[in-house]
Amino acid sequence: QVQLVESGGGLVQAGGALNLTCVGSGSTLSHWKMGWFRQAPGKEREFVAVISGRGALTYYADSVKGRFTISRDNAKETVYLQMTSLNVEDTAVYYCAAELNDPWSQAHHASAYDVWGQGTQVTVSS
Repeated sequence: QVQLVESGGGLVQAGGALNLTCVGSGSTLSHWKMGWFRQAPGKEREFVAVISGRGALTYYADSVKGRFTISRDNAKETVYLQMTSLNVEDTAVYYCAAELNDPWSQAHHASAYDVWGQGTQVTVSS
């Protein structure tokens, strides 16, 4: 079973950028689809982006398309989320998650994911 640890969150002004990192251990990360989700206070966890095991496929939520980029370096067992043009609505705890067997069509559903990191807080100030 893979274990995931996120880092890179913090406080940033609107219009700024942050880069999140998710490091995996305990299993070969290339076997897993990797997703980023976020949860704001009082709201449900929502899908942000997903990348296939070898990085050939990506998919984004409409709210972040064109601003966020998901990537991975399997040699480093690491997945990244580059976030630009941040706005206050992006404030949330960001989680990375790993999914092994479900089809790509389900990759935007949190319920499809098997393993979650502990989350990293992103706060965007106006």
